[in-house]
Amino acid sequence: MCGIAGIATRDGNQADLEQIKQMIGCLKHRGPDEFGAYHGEQVVLGHARLSIIDLTTGTQPVHNEDQSLWIVFNGEIYNFVELRSLLEAKGHIFYSKTDTEVIVHAYEEYGPDCLKHFNGQFAFAIWDTNKRELFLARDRLGIRPLFYHMHKGTFSFASEIKSLFTLPHIVREIDPIALDQIFTMWTTLPPRTVFKNIWQLPPGCCSIFSQKRGTLQVSSYWELPFTDGAEGKRSEADYCEELAHLLTESTRIRLRADVPVGAYLSGGLDSTIITSLINKITPARLSTYSIQFSDQTYDESSFQKKVIEHLEVDHHAIHCTHADIAEAFPQLIWHTETPLLRTAPTPLMLLSRRVRDNGMKVVLTGEGADEMLAGYNIFRETSVRQFWSKYPASRFRPLLIQKLYPYLQRSNAKTRDYLSHFFKQGLEDTHLSYYSHLIRWKNTSRIKGYFGDGLREQIGNYNPIFEFEKNLGRQIDQWPLLHKAQFIEIKIFLSNYLLSSQGDRVSMANSVEGRYPFLDHNLIAFCCGLPPSLKLKGLREKYLLKKTFSNVIPPEVVNRDKHPYRAPIFESFLGEHAPAFVGELLSEKQVREKGYFKADAVKKLIAKGKRLGSISEVEEMGLAGMLSVQLLDDLFLRQFDTNRENNVPDKLTLFTQEGTAPVRQNKSFY
Repeated sequence: MCGIAGIATRDGNQADLEQIKQMIGCLKHRGPDEFGAYHGEQVVLGHARLSIIDLTTGTQPVHNEDQSLWIVFNGEIYNFVELRSLLEAKGHIFYSKTDTEVIVHAYEEYGPDCLKHFNGQFAFAIWDTNKRELFLARDRLGIRPLFYHMHKGTFSFASEIKSLFTLPHIVREIDPIALDQIFTMWTTLPPRTVFKNIWQLPPGCCSIFSQKRGTLQVSSYWELPFTDGAEGKRSEADYCEELAHLLTESTRIRLRADVPVGAYLSGGLDSTIITSLINKITPARLSTYSIQFSDQTYDESSFQKKVIEHLEVDHHAIHCTHADIAEAFPQLIWHTETPLLRTAPTPLMLLSRRVRDNGMKVVLTGEGADEMLAGYNIFRETSVRQFWSKYPASRFRPLLIQKLYPYLQRSNAKTRDYLSHFFKQGLEDTHLSYYSHLIRWKNTSRIKGYFGDGLREQIGNYNPIFEFEKNLGRQIDQWPLLHKAQFIEIKIFLSNYLLSSQGDRVSMANSVEGRYPFLDHNLIAFCCGLPPSLKLKGLREKYLLKKTFSNVIPPEVVNRDKHPYRAPIFESFLGEHAPAFVGELLSEKQVREKGYFKADAVKKLIAKGKRLGSISEVEEMGLAGMLSVQLLDDLFLRQFDTNRENNVPDKLTLFTQEGTAPVRQNKSFY
């Protein structure tokens, strides 16, 4: 995995090589192994490399035979071996063994349609010297990030926003509409980011910047292939066989690397299956990694121990305390570049540090199984609420909700009554395409009560739910309720939060690449076409996955209650070991000065927490959200420092365009 950046200008303005050096310097954590740049007429491309495939000849930027195409690439093309053979048969000549060069020749052969041939996770930019066009693309689910900015004919892009902020013409300002989206849906709606005029290329999209015209055209090349979910004539055994084959092949192809590959092992179903498959595919003893919490509410180490003993892996774990989470939170915000309503990404960032300290660059993980095969409680809740809505006055149907949360059955009657009242909201709105998520969005929106008057005035009557509905394709109306819920969960939560703030950004903070077998696009197509009953059978989540792999993993893992990955919030920020910066950032003085939130409301929340020793779940989200916005303002608006991590690299390989003949040079940065 790597970091990429670039600038293209027009109207006779020359692209500045010194600026690209600064941009690459901000991406050193993504690719500390090697640095390269291409400097052509009115365009400059930069690359920070994390070398994983072709360690000796994979220097970027990479070009085609006549050097008319130049690429900077972040990601992996897993089927590059097969594509290379196909392209060589068509007459293409390669000078390296890297997957990056395969992209260049595929683009040369197929144009933008090359994207349909790639099995991988990627973000790349190709400069066409003849057409004077910059072609950018991002993988189907947005596993790898890509941001851009347009200003008076100058187009700039980068893997991370901080890289763009090194450019002097870019104004750093938080977008109020983006905050409204985040404090409703946990994330922004692409192409918006939390910063004004900084855009992300949406997942499954590509774009062309024309230097001649100074225009940018964005188009979609892939969409989630959900169907109407009609039952076919195939047997469950047939479906199980195909699922096993697709997931095994997806895992096998993601083990392609010229460096050792490890795996995350949480003790849950998904990571256990992936680890088991790796053990079958490769004879080498696998290194696995997990998080153990000092707070037993969040700890899964007992299940991890059973899996470790069963699979006989070389396991490594970090022990995470409340203080660890709080102390690392500012660094987390620096890397995620967005407000967060949870602390869950923090331990994952600390875990990736352990992976890197152990000498590894690549890990496979189980992300995506819950979204693709209906593992989350939100899918079961939606099913129960649909069943309940047919007889709203029923006293018995609401009891099904309690089955989703066994620990609440032991709670008092008041808690159980509140649960029923909560899930009864909007019960009659089953006709809405976003029915599954509406109750959650409205619940999260309660934390917008902390917004300051100035921020509210800037937001006005804007409603992010209306914007989301407006951009929904009407084909969703023909799908079963489960497929609608999965579509929304994947488009918003998976693509723009889980794979970003809890995926790429926290692993690449420590130069570690995450790979996701459950997110192979062939497997996604299979899952999207499954009848809903094979994913959610009654209230049994991930039915087909469990049936397929129940004979190869411990029964305790197969039959355990769903345990969503979470991390402490209140105890970390307001507990006895809370760091001083929390009180400073949430002080009345700083809250009033920055103006995003109501100082009195923040003060009351902190006082309540200290008085009672706890706050509600919604209040915890508000606490994390407000603290992260305050941090974001400090880190990126008031105290932005491109060299905060001493990221300036010493040397790079420079390719320059002199007439039509590129010259390769090895030069120091300064």
